[in-house]
Amino acid sequence: MLQESFFLETKNVIKRYAGHLALDNVSIQVPRGKIFGLLGPNGAGKTTLIRIINRITAPDSGEVIFKGNKMFPADVYNIGYLPEERGLYQKMKVGEQAVYLARLKGLPIHDAQKGLTLWFEKFGIMDWWNKRLEELSKGMQQKVQFIITVVHDPELLIFDEPFSGFDPVNADLLKKEILELKEKGKTIIFSTHNMSSVEEICDEFALIRKSQVVLNGNVEEVRSRYKKDTFILKIDNLKNLPNGSNLFSILEEKPFYYGKIIRIKKRSKNVSNADLITQLSTMCNILSFEEEIPSMNDIFIRTVS
Repeated sequence: MLQESFFLETKNVIKRYAGHLALDNVSIQVPRGKIFGLLGPNGAGKTTLIRIINRITAPDSGEVIFKGNKMFPADVYNIGYLPEERGLYQKMKVGEQAVYLARLKGLPIHDAQKGLTLWFEKFGIMDWWNKRLEELSKGMQQKVQFIITVVHDPELLIFDEPFSGFDPVNADLLKKEILELKEKGKTIIFSTHNMSSVEEICDEFALIRKSQVVLNGNVEEVRSRYKKDTFILKIDNLKNLPNGSNLFSILEEKPFYYGKIIRIKKRSKNVSNADLITQLSTMCNILSFEEEIPSMNDIFIRTVS
């Protein structure tokens, strides 16, 4: 049985601007129906790659493969793009320009009005329909632009820093909407500096540094790959844990209100967690036992530093 091709791929994409190499042989593979994190520090090349996928600009070499075929101009109608730099018309009425932009994505006017009404009602913002955009706060404007991004029901959605400017309540609302879109089968590219968001919603990711992909894969697999066989225990004061054993060494020890918190490290990768717990249980009364898995923020900093 042949493996299904990726929903979107870039292959060996190179892009230069006036002597600056913005992308250097960048290849990514975005699985169908997943949320793909596109990560990297400022200036790494993320926005350039997004602009190439959207056909806003063209690569100097390399190609973009969309749904198994080389990407064509008409494919952009099947993409919803929320840029980091928002670009709605400040003097234009909200509903009027939402309909206009939906029609630019190929929706007939009736379908555009119907779809926008559903989304405006879902977000509880129908009162904004006849207001000029400049009358809305930055967060309100971003809600409108999110709706415009998704209203034509594209298969591929690209969100560049979608939570920028949102308070925690509205950021959580948007996060739930993105996850709901994934549940409906949408494929999503999610570009962000917020590593906690990556852990919460992304399935796969690629990290770009200095115009090149330096790390990619499944989020949980990569986090597991970077772990250091260290563990955090909470023990009570019934027994004192010896200073290590043939299975582990103690890295740190500190009190908490009715016991101790101990940080330990396996002496060998061949030591199983079960053996470790068995030996520890003969030495102390274990209240909790947790393996330290590095956060995406830790991995990001280690990789780009």
